[in-house]
Parts: sequence; structure tokens; C-alpha cells
Amino acid sequence: MKKGKLLIVSAPSGSGKSTIVNWLMKEHPELNLTFSVSCTSRAPRGTEQNGVEYFFITADEFREKIARNEFLEYEEVYEDRFYGTLKSQVDEKTAQGLNVVFDVDVKGGINIKKHYRKRAMSIFIQPPSIAELRRRLEGRGTDTPEVIEQRLAKAEYELTFAPKFDHVVVNDDLATAEAEALKLVEDFLKNTNNPPSPNT
Repeated sequence: MKKGKLLIVSAPSGSGKSTIVNWLMKEHPELNLTFSVSCTSRAPRGTEQNGVEYFFITADEFREKIARNEFLEYEEVYEDRFYGTLKSQVDEKTAQGLNVVFDVDVKGGINIKKHYRKRAMSIFIQPPSIAELRRRLEGRGTDTPEVIEQRLAKAEYELTFAPKFDHVVVNDDLATAEAEALKLVEDFLKNTNNPPSPNT
């Protein structure tokens, strides 16, 4: 069976990354996309199940896996609150011929691309401007003004990483951005001998 490939999608918060990824997965089953299930040391919330939303393990177990180099990428978001992507999860899914999607932060995306090189394609979803990003975040009505300022400062920093990605899709109009992302993914999956990206 042909091994699956890897699709890395990163973006500043509020850029529409998850919307685009979910659209690709729901509307285009022919792409054979599946999420990699991440590991976390936080407790399950609500109806979350182990192995579905996340693999739930203790902080100590997480540290043991870090020591054994079992993660592609991981982050300690707060003290003892870890999130990470297991190599074994990805290998298992690609061996089944599935194409694994990573909806990850910018640094995680760059690390995964470094690990898989030509087997992975990285896409950076970019807001049209910081002003538009501010409008979207304020429109959500879910964050305090302080949190919005923090997110915008982080977004400005994350935008500096865009050139390290294989492709940048500007999400000015959602339907256009979705169509552009779809074309990139289709071309990447069709091409059996992907040319090296400018950054490999």
C-alpha cells in the first residue's frame, strides 16, 4: 500500500485555519485526510474520550515520552500542561495510506516539516492584515481586550515565520482561500515525486 503524506497547516489565531482544515476534511473525502491525535497531560473535558480528541496521560508519563524522543513536537503550555504529537501515531496512519493533517502552531509546523521534508507540505494561512485580524477577534466576542492584544502581538510575531512555509494562503475571502488550499493539497497528493520546497 502507498504510504500517506503529511499536510501541515499553521496560522495566527483567528486566521481561519481550523475552518479551512475542517472544510477540506468534510467536503473532500477523496483526499483521504485524517487528523493526528495529539497527547496531552490535561484532564479530559466534558465528553472527551481517550484516543478520540486526545491521548490523556500524566505529566510524568509525558516527560518519559519526551526523554524517549517519542514526540515529533511538543509544548509545555503552562507548568505540567503539555501537548504533543506522537511519531507512532503518524507512522501508523500513513502506513494505512491515510494523509495526516496537522493543525498546529507555527513552530510546531516548522519542526514537523523539518522531520518529514518532502513527505510533508506546509501551508501558512495568513490574515489579510493585523487590522482585519483585530476585527475578527473582536467580532468573536469570546476574548477580553487584554487577551485580544496578546493574540495580536503573538500574531505579528508568528507572521514573521510565513516565509519558512512551502505555501502562504491569504484568507481575505474564505471561499477563495478554501479553493486555493484545495488546489495545493490536490497537486501535492497527486505528485509522486514532489520537488523540494524552497526551504528544504
